[in-house]
Amino acid sequence: MESPKPNVLVVDDEPNVLKTIGICFEAIGFRTHLFSKPLEALEAVRKESFDLAFVDLKMGPIDGMEVMAEIKKFSPEVTVIIITAHGSIDSAIEATKKGAYHYLQKPFDFKELQLFAQKAWEYHQLAREVRDLRKQLASSRGSGEIITRNREMLAQLDLAAKIAESTISVLIEGESGTGKELFAQFIHQRSPRAQKQFVKVNCAALPEQLLESELFGHVRGSFTGAVKDRQGRFEFADGGTIFLDEIAELSSGIQAKLLRVLQSREFERVGESESRKVDVRIIAATNRNLEEALKEGTLREDLFYRLNAVRLKLSPLRERPEDIMLLVQHFIAKFVKGAPPDVSPEAMKALRTYRWSGNVRELENVIARAVILAPEGVIELEHLPEELHAALEQTSNSHSLEEVERLHIKRILQHAKDYDEAAKILGVDRKTLLNKRKKYNL
Repeated sequence: MESPKPNVLVVDDEPNVLKTIGICFEAIGFRTHLFSKPLEALEAVRKESFDLAFVDLKMGPIDGMEVMAEIKKFSPEVTVIIITAHGSIDSAIEATKKGAYHYLQKPFDFKELQLFAQKAWEYHQLAREVRDLRKQLASSRGSGEIITRNREMLAQLDLAAKIAESTISVLIEGESGTGKELFAQFIHQRSPRAQKQFVKVNCAALPEQLLESELFGHVRGSFTGAVKDRQGRFEFADGGTIFLDEIAELSSGIQAKLLRVLQSREFERVGESESRKVDVRIIAATNRNLEEALKEGTLREDLFYRLNAVRLKLSPLRERPEDIMLLVQHFIAKFVKGAPPDVSPEAMKALRTYRWSGNVRELENVIARAVILAPEGVIELEHLPEELHAALEQTSNSHSLEEVERLHIKRILQHAKDYDEAAKILGVDRKTLLNKRKKYNL
């Protein structure tokens, strides 16, 4: 799909500057509208939508600051760049405080102007995407903090919504930080049990004896330190939902007790022979590969089949690149109560490039840190951890297969005495080499 071309307004009362900018922008595919009279330019703004506006600071009968104010009044989303001479830098800096993206100082080099314009266009596209994401976040309802537009995750969310009203057990599979607990809460909140308890237990956090007591309770004297009867999490969750995180870490003995709860809705406290009835919906989760856990025998097959009535598989963040910006805006809104900071294109590129081994939880921590370190209202690359810098640098240094081939052929051509020798070194015939040379414009 062809990328859209920016619609650009240029206002400058110097004909030569105006003509130069027009030629420069047309060469990089910008649709450019040139005006030497600011009032005519404002008339165009009232009739047509523009992406970028390059506005000279010193003009008559109204100056660039007034032109920018009028443009922002009619079309606040236009990215405005102020063109200024050396003696007016202070005024240009003042313009950036009043809403200009940046300022461009005369005289400027042709190539420098093109790079500057492309960077402004990149910023404009990012700003537009951020606005769209904020609208999407504001209008999203019903999924709590499950923020996604990934097709696979939306399908899992839809499945979770469909089974919420049943009493069926659910098994959620996904790496640490992908949102397993949020999905469990989502199911509970949409179930008939929503007004009852939602109880969370991390099965990997406690040793076996303590975990058994934590889940099922105990009677006084059942073990050292058991000075009184204690209710377990299952009893506490009666009528509601219990979320068992890291289910594959349970010992075989506790797995057997859990299987009994699933089969007969009965259990005994530690040190007690009397059975107790409980009405609890079980949602279990694991970051382990379940097939491997079954093969290794760390997870009982009968328990797995009981829990696996419905299985949700949550994708890691590295497989959901379309969610990065959405989540970044969500966390910025979560941590910043006033005007949200922008994210520079370079910082956003780093956020999109990084693999996020800690998934959404890691991204949340990075944004929490960044908003503290970016008091000026823009999150820059320097506000992100070093590992994100390294990921961005690695991506910048990587090349496509075609680029590797082009660079290799170029290097050989520079050192070979003629095409025949170059073709021999490359292991191709002369005709193939000449075709490659033409293809890569070498």
